[in-house]
Amino acid sequence: MPLRPDTLPYRKPEVSKHYWIKDNILPNPFEVAERCFNKPSWTLGSPLRREAWPGIRAPEALRSQQDPVGGVSGHNYVQIVAGDAVARPHVDSSRLCDYAGVLYMHPYPPTKHAGTSFFRLKLPDGTLGGNICPPSYESLSQVPGLEKGSDLTMWEEDIEVPNAFNRLLVYKSDIVHSATSYFGWQHDLGSQRIAVVFFWKTVPA
Repeated sequence: MPLRPDTLPYRKPEVSKHYWIKDNILPNPFEVAERCFNKPSWTLGSPLRREAWPGIRAPEALRSQQDPVGGVSGHNYVQIVAGDAVARPHVDSSRLCDYAGVLYMHPYPPTKHAGTSFFRLKLPDGTLGGNICPPSYESLSQVPGLEKGSDLTMWEEDIEVPNAFNRLLVYKSDIVHSATSYFGWQHDLGSQRIAVVFFWKTVPA
């Protein structure tokens, strides 16, 4: 099915309503960053292994945790990604979360343009469509016209949240988003983009 203006609804992301930013969130960020960089073992993502997520990651980034509840994958994980990775706009599974968060942990990012961006769909005629995964679908891959996936050519950046050390970004996970970009070299772990990722599912009142 071809993409249409109503393929995705549009909601302009507003700070303090759809996403929240808190700087200097940790009292000891350098200590946490060093501990995260020196994790003894890692799970491999793409391109090292066939996974939807890039780079490498490890659990218990900020604290010890039990096994993921309800299959939530990646909560409280540190993720490190080199500059050859490709940003892929997506939404997080509505079955697993309603909100997501990312804590930028590189003390000296070489560019601020490596935080998180929100996107809206770019239609074949160049006009812009929406940015929200309809509530009847769990992810974009279930939306007619997007079943085969997408790439950056199908999206237009709407809002960028810059990468800043010890900055926490929390956002509604049904908004199309991605890392703005990655940085660093595969042979040098300390040069790469490092962040802690979180997912939350709201509990009905």
